[in-house]
Amino acid sequence: MTTRGQDIVSIIKQQIQNFGAASTMVDVGTVVEVGDGIARVHGLSGVRYNELVEFPDGTMGIALNLEEESVGVIVMGEYASIKEGDEVKSTGRIAEVPVGDGLIGRVVNPIGAPIDGKGPIKTDKTRPIERVAPNVVARKSVDTPVHTGIKAIDSLIPIGRGQRELIIGDRSTGKTAITLDTIIAQKGGNLICIYVAIGQKASKVAQVVGTLEKHGAMEHTIVVAANSAESVALQYIAPYAGCAIGEEFMEQGKDALVIYDDLSKHAWSYRQLSLLLRRPAGREAYPGDVFYLHSRLLERAAKLDEDHGGGSLTALPIIETLAGDFSAYIPTNVISITDGQIYLEADLFNSGIRPAMNVGLSVSRVGGAAQTKAMRKVAGKLKLELAQFRELAAFAQFGTSDLDKSTRAQLDRGQRLTEVLKQLQFMPKLLEQEVVTLYAIINGYLDDVAVDKVPSFEENLIRFIATSHPEVNQAIIQDKDISPETEEKLKKALTDFKQTASW
Repeated sequence: MTTRGQDIVSIIKQQIQNFGAASTMVDVGTVVEVGDGIARVHGLSGVRYNELVEFPDGTMGIALNLEEESVGVIVMGEYASIKEGDEVKSTGRIAEVPVGDGLIGRVVNPIGAPIDGKGPIKTDKTRPIERVAPNVVARKSVDTPVHTGIKAIDSLIPIGRGQRELIIGDRSTGKTAITLDTIIAQKGGNLICIYVAIGQKASKVAQVVGTLEKHGAMEHTIVVAANSAESVALQYIAPYAGCAIGEEFMEQGKDALVIYDDLSKHAWSYRQLSLLLRRPAGREAYPGDVFYLHSRLLERAAKLDEDHGGGSLTALPIIETLAGDFSAYIPTNVISITDGQIYLEADLFNSGIRPAMNVGLSVSRVGGAAQTKAMRKVAGKLKLELAQFRELAAFAQFGTSDLDKSTRAQLDRGQRLTEVLKQLQFMPKLLEQEVVTLYAIINGYLDDVAVDKVPSFEENLIRFIATSHPEVNQAIIQDKDISPETEEKLKKALTDFKQTASW
């Protein structure tokens, strides 16, 4: 057979093989440059911003830079096998993540693939990782508390469902510990928690998951992890993926809490991506849109009104400062976006005050609106007492010999207040336990207790009320208030307890 005949036969064979197959039109491009997790692609004329594209080995990328001659793509995964000349296909899908109840109790990466070895995730629903925040008409004011189980926060810096409260402090000051206590405190409640680890060591993420499992908190928690060994592309999309997972619950009318640990590393990953994509650098080499990077993420936290389902998404972003400098670029950006901040100080932490919260610099812009009536009644006086104590302590350091009796009494109570607000890690308190303890301290029941005996007094008091006067706890749980009848019962219980020798 001639060569021409062979060609005709091969064409006919190919036509027979492809007979009946649907033809598809795909936008394709060619890799012209690759390196450091970035691929520059010529072609892809119809690609959209944030669209997923596919490389020959199945690796996915996200189109971020849409230029006249080329498209800058961030590679989500290993880029060593991608080379110049490779064909890149657009998928027509915007970057998305699986969502739904099937993710609860699982550890996933930012594209929703399970990394906990527990098999595939049973969900068929996905959401785009980027979305416009709910508008002001769809929102309502924050009025329901997020119970953290940490006395100092629940009483002084309350967090409401739908709020954005920043946790800021130096390295190793207990930022993650506060968020883990908050997750553990939701056990048996109706708040779904999403913990997003950005640029953390894999060992630390494993430790967090182990802690949550040990305390039975993974039953209401989803962990989204982009470890430090992962590509910066995955670290960049991790918080948006976690937010999208939380938004799904919010739109179902449920309450969700998302923790971003931490946004400093997120800003670093975005700076790295931007510099590699050759975007113009601004202050501290961050790109000009670094404020928008975090504002478009945190604005998605909201409390929806009843017409839109009444769900909520609360955000607890974490920012790590260097040498206590919270007036730096990224910290001030995030402070200006959030509804308050919990400022943790290394000096307080090292002196044994844990949580190491600086009450003077910490603030919640939602305030008492996000507290139960019972907590508001004890917290109001507590704030005043602490403020007066701080003021007096500044003068008293020059000498206490000539202080009058009332000033000395106030200083003594302030020391006991400071002691009561200390708390061990992974031991969140119930609302009724917090209210009883704080009521006792602000009404002088601990004034004659030695400072070093305050922790044991508190523990024994909680146990005594639960066993001998359970009706007090029951009334606080039911009414979320201290009614005059409940107050009388509480006073009697405290008097009974003071008369026992057990404390």
